[in-house]
Amino acid sequence: MRRTLRLPALSIAALAATLPLPALAGQYVIEHVTLIDGTGAPARPDMTVAVDGDRITAVIPSGIAGTDLAGVRIDARGKYLMPGLMDVHIHLRSRLTGSILDTGGKPDMTVARQALASYLFDGVTTVFDAGNKADVILPLRNEERAGTLASPRIFATGNLITYPGSHGDALAVRISDFEKDKALVDAHIADQKPDLVKFTYDEEGWGARPMITLMPLAELQKLTQYYNQHGIRTTVHVSNEKRAEEAMSVGVDTLAHPVIQGPVSDDFVRLMGAKKTPFATTLTIGENYARLAEHPEYLDQPDYVASFSAREREYLQTTTRAEYQARSWTWWMKLMTPICMENIRKVVAGGGVAALGTDQSSGPAVHREMELLVKSGIPAAQVIRIATLNGAIFLGKEDQLGSVEAGKLADLLLLDADPLTDIDNARRITWVMKGGVIVDESKLALAGGAQPRRYAGPRSN
Repeated sequence: MRRTLRLPALSIAALAATLPLPALAGQYVIEHVTLIDGTGAPARPDMTVAVDGDRITAVIPSGIAGTDLAGVRIDARGKYLMPGLMDVHIHLRSRLTGSILDTGGKPDMTVARQALASYLFDGVTTVFDAGNKADVILPLRNEERAGTLASPRIFATGNLITYPGSHGDALAVRISDFEKDKALVDAHIADQKPDLVKFTYDEEGWGARPMITLMPLAELQKLTQYYNQHGIRTTVHVSNEKRAEEAMSVGVDTLAHPVIQGPVSDDFVRLMGAKKTPFATTLTIGENYARLAEHPEYLDQPDYVASFSAREREYLQTTTRAEYQARSWTWWMKLMTPICMENIRKVVAGGGVAALGTDQSSGPAVHREMELLVKSGIPAAQVIRIATLNGAIFLGKEDQLGSVEAGKLADLLLLDADPLTDIDNARRITWVMKGGVIVDESKLALAGGAQPRRYAGPRSN
């Protein structure tokens, strides 16, 4: 029986002694900006947003803001302010090639840190790692929370939880019988301290995949209740309507994917609208196969150039591309992605709660996910909410994150162009602020090398 990994306690003091001290949050008054607050409400022109330390302290019209707000004043005329982006389904990579499920070889933490830097570069200030090697993601989560790592906020499950032989069990604590294996669950809670726990509930058998073992529904119910009793939200990997309905029937808090195996029924749309169970969108993971096979030039876009080394981009555009072109899975996913896009559009139109997730490991994937959501027929204002406030709702952190409101954490994105007219303008970044600190992208450990500063004005660091 596989046992959950016990990690040694991280010495924050020792870590801080070997790394640069974190930049301190400052006081800012962002004036005359067009505000897109993340709630889906119409944009508000000529607004002032004040930041003190790591919090937003005021959101008011510039005409009544006066001069008594303390802080460095940033004239943001002609610019657009929105919440930092969120990706609520990543699997942070720690190797340049191969699957996250590959357990052989030593993790390359430089690769992991570069991936995290790519999120900040692209305006992503929060991620949820939905299953990983515990010795990769948990130390990085500790570093981020100690302020010693340039990274988005990291929420993580550590190891996921599943039934032996079920989906993703190479990265899982395997539970065959809740009562008999309860000590493994307790160890996962105590040692890994999951922010949100992920289960898998999928027999596969679709596309080119063979059938695999399915976790018994009764076990899923016991696990869901137990983690909830410990104050831990739950998410579950499902891929079809039937399993999604069953998972929701036993109380799972969120779904890690949309329905992709076929078109959703009207009954399912109504169910999602009534229950408001958040689900991660994860279009990009399937669409990426055919995209690379047919349009490898996308990797020459500036944010991909920053996020991947020249050597890796060349490998992807040649070796990996050829592998994808030869795989039947690539063309199956090309067929199913439009069906999944329409499923998401229907559920969102019916009042369901979609939250942006990519199932990938780079900042540019978040922008591609937003593009696909717009192509699905979802208005840009709703897509921005999906990428911000709905992500916070998915995580159970909407009181702290996800929208531009007084009292919330100052995770902000200042843009040069309006993302409501073209969602690709969310790439037109003036600066990224996380916790009241304006990120200096020239110091980020990006795989593509140091990037020039995009903002020459006042900074926290």
